[in-house]
Amino acid sequence: MAGIPVVRSVDTVGTAVRTLGSRQLAGQVTALTGPRPGYRALAQGVRTLLLDGRIPLHTRLPAERELATALEVSRATITAAYDLLREGGYALSRRGAGTWTGLPDGAAPANVARYQAPDGVIDLAMAAPSAPAAELAAAFAQAGPELARHAAGNGYHPLGLPELRAAVAERYTRRGLPTLPEQILITTGAQSAVSLVVNLLGRPGDRALVESPSYPNALDAVRHAGLRLTPVPVTEDGWDIELLECTLRQTAPRLAYLIPDFQNPTGALMSTEQRARLLRAARATGTWLLIDETMAEMALEGRAPAPFASLAHQGESEQLVTVGSLSKTHWGGLRIGWVRAGSRLVNELAALRIHVDLATSLVDQVLAGALLAGMDDVLAARLPQLRARRDALADAVGRHLPEWRWRTPAGGLSLWVDLGRPIAGALAEAALGHGVNLQPGSRFAADPGTHEHRLRLPFVHEPALMEEAVRRLAATLDAGLPAFTGEQNRPHWVA
Repeated sequence: MAGIPVVRSVDTVGTAVRTLGSRQLAGQVTALTGPRPGYRALAQGVRTLLLDGRIPLHTRLPAERELATALEVSRATITAAYDLLREGGYALSRRGAGTWTGLPDGAAPANVARYQAPDGVIDLAMAAPSAPAAELAAAFAQAGPELARHAAGNGYHPLGLPELRAAVAERYTRRGLPTLPEQILITTGAQSAVSLVVNLLGRPGDRALVESPSYPNALDAVRHAGLRLTPVPVTEDGWDIELLECTLRQTAPRLAYLIPDFQNPTGALMSTEQRARLLRAARATGTWLLIDETMAEMALEGRAPAPFASLAHQGESEQLVTVGSLSKTHWGGLRIGWVRAGSRLVNELAALRIHVDLATSLVDQVLAGALLAGMDDVLAARLPQLRARRDALADAVGRHLPEWRWRTPAGGLSLWVDLGRPIAGALAEAALGHGVNLQPGSRFAADPGTHEHRLRLPFVHEPALMEEAVRRLAATLDAGLPAFTGEQNRPHWVA
């Protein structure tokens, strides 16, 4: 998100508080409410952004006069909106300390509240497959003796279980990137890996180049670290590499978070030439490249691309970090991710993670080792199944919603659908009443007010269930859409 950064400070009781710039909040709110919102719309907009995770908890809101100027409304409007937020428990104030965001008793941010759709609701918000049941059962059986062997120790491995680090390194080597176990850090999922890297390499106020749209939880991690987002567009056609190079030269960001392999959510695949040019441009500006390869082996057409870092020459690889996980290839319930980087950086990340979670679950790591050994067999069965589901979803959308448009991706787990008009928020809100949970395209935006004409539709369910989901979406549109209020009475999780 472009704009004034979220700056960390400390309130009068010692709790860490971030300060949100007036222009930044104005841009976020008007993307939901339109220009010059009334006090009720302004309060609802702030509440929506807070529950959606786009404004962190304990964030100091702008002074009333500053926000009134940024929104071009009266100060009385801001005062009334803040009063509503305080009455609802979504803001707290102390004389001399300002006003900051909070939550009423019993409320929780939607991005952490629930990760299961309510009964009877078809979940099209999560681009995450179910586990390969037979392989998971076999891994459990194999893990028993291994766990018994490890039980004699303390169970803590901040760098990761040595056997699993070696297995992940060997996988990289087989894919064309020679890797040593010392270059691997095992994390609690790829999200943990991204957060660790961003917090180690970035400082509040640093610039971070990101794609828009992009994976929302990673964008949230960058925002939470206090970095200023510098978005570059990516479409189904991919990246404008000249624009990407120009943005790097002009802004010299501290780091760049990119998903070059079947990008989430567009499904775009970065070409070899574009990767080489990106490496050269990042080296020239001293920018760290944080490459998310979570989707890299989800190739539905042709072969999976080689690891991004395999193109790096000496010097370029020194500021390149790769993250990956088993969440998309196997199962999100197995919280296993990793970082591949230089051994010195791996050790620094391990020292940082001690303050967060000490180490990843040893049980999960042992299971992951067994699954990783048979990964080729899992992919050989899973990828044709996902290809068939992709085609089934595309066929259903084409029949029931012929006005929608998309580019069939060569990999990944979802369609990035163009609705033709900016109704994604209203559709997502109404669709829950028809038994379908969706994420509007704006949730994937790095900059406010964009992608409201888009939906990400995962193809991870059985064809019959996806057919029913699309039928319900068509019925939702036939019934007519109410004005989008942004009310957060629906789950808002993303994977």
